[in-house]
This record gives sequence, C-alpha cells and structure tokens, in this order.
Amino acid sequence: MFNRSKDGRPEAGITLVATNCEFVGDVHFSDQLLVNGIIKGNIYAQAGSKAVVTISEKGRVKGEIRVPNVIVNGKVYGDIRSDKHLELAAKAEVKGNVYYNLIEMVMGSRVDGNLVHVKDGRREAKASEVDSNIRQQTEQETRKPTTVTAVKSKSA
Repeated sequence: MFNRSKDGRPEAGITLVATNCEFVGDVHFSDQLLVNGIIKGNIYAQAGSKAVVTISEKGRVKGEIRVPNVIVNGKVYGDIRSDKHLELAAKAEVKGNVYYNLIEMVMGSRVDGNLVHVKDGRREAKASEVDSNIRQQTEQETRKPTTVTAVKSKSA
C-alpha cells in the first residue's frame, strides 16, 4: 500500500500543500513538507529527526509548528518550536513566539513575539529576556513587530 524501500522502511518523500489548497487539521510528517497553500492547524514532526518544513512566500500557517528544521518565507500565525535549525527568510512574518536552538534571520524578516533560545529541549533564561519583559510592560501601547535590518552572529 505504501512505498517501502528494500529494507522495509518507508521511502523518503516530499509532501506538498499546493497554492490552490487549504488544509484544515493537524499535520504529522517525517521527511519534508512544503507549504505553498494554507494550513489551518498544527504541524508536527518527531523531535530530533531530520524533518524539514518549508513555508514558501505564498504559504500560510495558522497554528503551532513543532519541527526540528524550519524554513519560513511566508506567514505563520502561531508559535514555532525548532530544536535544530530555523531560517527566517526575507519575506517571513511570524506572529507568535519563536523557540530555537540555531536561528538564521535574513534582513526583512519579522517576528511579532519573543525569541527564546532552547538547548537540548530546555529553555535558557537570558538577561535579555528580563530586559525584554521590562520593556514590554512600559511599551505595551506602542508595541510594534520586530523587523530585522542587520544581524551580527557570534559563535557559541
């Protein structure tokens, strides 16, 4: 019924949600998921796997994303949890919190939420979060999304 390799494991493949498609419900996958259309639901892959979800420029997700490797160039309305690598491309717009191990943000990407570093699935509290919480309390009326204009990276 399903395609299997000679050793009995399912074959790797790419799942496509096309531009003219709207998917309602949670998506569970194991290899690659390419979203060109709309998903109204959560997207899940096994933590620690090599699974990759790509949200194209025309793609929209209204729900939580829990996938080890995430590439966003469209819009996400919900939290993103990536325990390996997260890439926010130039047209990426995220309205939700972003939990990441390794993040790559291109100039023009936007996040309207908190950026939280996690290591081995555990959240690491940072002084910048404390400062951020204080700023949020004093700037609630004028809060605007974060837009990346320049990024400097420092090796861990």
